[in-house]
Amino acid sequence: MTKTLADLRSRRWFSASDMRAFAHRQRIQQMGLRREDVLQRPVVAIVNTWSDLSPCHAHLRERADSVKRGVLMAGGYPFELPAMSLGEVMVKPTTMLYRNFLAMEVEELLRSLPIDGVVLLAGCDKTTPGTVMGAISMGLPTIFCPAGPMLNDRHQGKTVGAGTHTRMFWDEHQAGRVSAAEMVHLESRMTRSPGTCNTMGTASTMTSMVEALGLALPGSTSIPAMDSAHTRMATTCGERIVQMIWDDLTPQRVLTRGAFMNAVAVQMALGGSTNAAVHIIAMAGRAGVSLTLDDLDAVARRVPVIANLFPAGDKLMEDFYYAGGLPALMNVIRAELSLVELTVTGRSVGDNIEGCNVLDAEVIRPLNNPVSTGSSLAVLRGNLAPNGAVMKASAASVKFFQHTGRALVFDSQPQMLAAMSDLNLDVDENTVLVLRNAGPVGAPGMPEWGGLPIPKKLLLQGVRDMVRLSDARMSGTHYGSCVLHISPESAVGGPLALVQTGDDIALDVQARTLNMLVSEAELARRRAVWVAPAQPFVRGYTKLYQQHVTQAHEGCDFDFLQGAAATPEPVIF
Repeated sequence: MTKTLADLRSRRWFSASDMRAFAHRQRIQQMGLRREDVLQRPVVAIVNTWSDLSPCHAHLRERADSVKRGVLMAGGYPFELPAMSLGEVMVKPTTMLYRNFLAMEVEELLRSLPIDGVVLLAGCDKTTPGTVMGAISMGLPTIFCPAGPMLNDRHQGKTVGAGTHTRMFWDEHQAGRVSAAEMVHLESRMTRSPGTCNTMGTASTMTSMVEALGLALPGSTSIPAMDSAHTRMATTCGERIVQMIWDDLTPQRVLTRGAFMNAVAVQMALGGSTNAAVHIIAMAGRAGVSLTLDDLDAVARRVPVIANLFPAGDKLMEDFYYAGGLPALMNVIRAELSLVELTVTGRSVGDNIEGCNVLDAEVIRPLNNPVSTGSSLAVLRGNLAPNGAVMKASAASVKFFQHTGRALVFDSQPQMLAAMSDLNLDVDENTVLVLRNAGPVGAPGMPEWGGLPIPKKLLLQGVRDMVRLSDARMSGTHYGSCVLHISPESAVGGPLALVQTGDDIALDVQARTLNMLVSEAELARRRAVWVAPAQPFVRGYTKLYQQHVTQAHEGCDFDFLQGAAATPEPVIF
């Protein structure tokens, strides 16, 4: 697999004796570089999702410099390429709308430019799968450099985690138990440094799964963003990618079905975000690996939650780092892993985690003392979700695992939010809240609206959880008895479109079922008069998205980007 200088992809741009190569070398020197910088070294792209409006990635401008240092030390030449930055909180209507945009951008950046290998700088929720999906499809040697979690915080002696406690404190504020002054104080304290959410939200779930896939350095994904070890790790990524180029260590050699099943096992042991169900299936599709919701559910039934991290537990990512990080957790569940899989280190998973012991058994629990005895994830099916729905069972209330309640249906998020403050709303703790038109096509982009708020009327009564259904997603930092990703979605005529207020909904988590207790004859009558909701998008990227996005159980990738078929290299003329 060893490459020589003559084998490098970048040579197609720079080494010929024709006019076009002359012009390429000329323009490189226009920027102050030397001719030999691109003729005698592999060219490394640093795809950077830094942005002034992405607080999770605020430090990646500096980390890119650290990566460059490593590339130069190892004999490569680095070029930083900016890519769309999907700061989860700031981007509207949802970053999920743009995950596929970022994946296309990364793929085409790498294809159109003289690149031999790539370091991906990302971490906030959709940037991880987006950059990785693009790199998989391009097929160049790739290493993922994670943004890292923010620092921990405490409030009145208690651990406070980003995202998870935002909803908790907001509910208490709505109920009159937290003052406006205290909320102002919390604004300035809960997210006290750059970096991704410090809970086991989507960001840390996805970066951990990428590490488990073998695309990131062992232990890299739990290093806090502001720890000096994070800077050193970035330098090592730059150094390592150069050798990967010479070894032709591409994603295709790393991303086997065994690698994906390792990532799924890690997701379950972490009590990871339900968003992973969409992203890991999309990533597997890019690698040509078959992976389904049933695969995820089967692993969830076997692998207990052993990471004591919010929202399933009560610790944060900084604690996880001190406890040994992902290598230690993987060592605990090594019986569930394929240890022979190749990784970016050039070594196997088994070699990477050998001797990585847990340093704090309260944070990374032994198998006989799990955080949750139930599954991290439950995949539900029934006449409401024939293609599947997901639930983060480890963060839900056990009392709702078998529940039948009357539906209260909302056709849009604004309608739902307006109703939540109505103190006369016809709702009680047993009601099943239903939100539709929130899926990939309907919203569009499948926003994180699935953590439906508790009506203020019930908050004042002390209610903090109830069964909630939608074709939306939920933030990985959130909690509660929420059923998500209902597929097919309502906007394309899925059964969710037929539910009416007053229908009885039956949920059985143990049996993995979700049904509306309505006769087939009545459903047929409703289906005959159903009309698809009007869509206002007649142009642009959103129009393209609605025309080509697949459903949640298929990963929400674009239909024309799925699969591992090769795309021809650009013609140089």
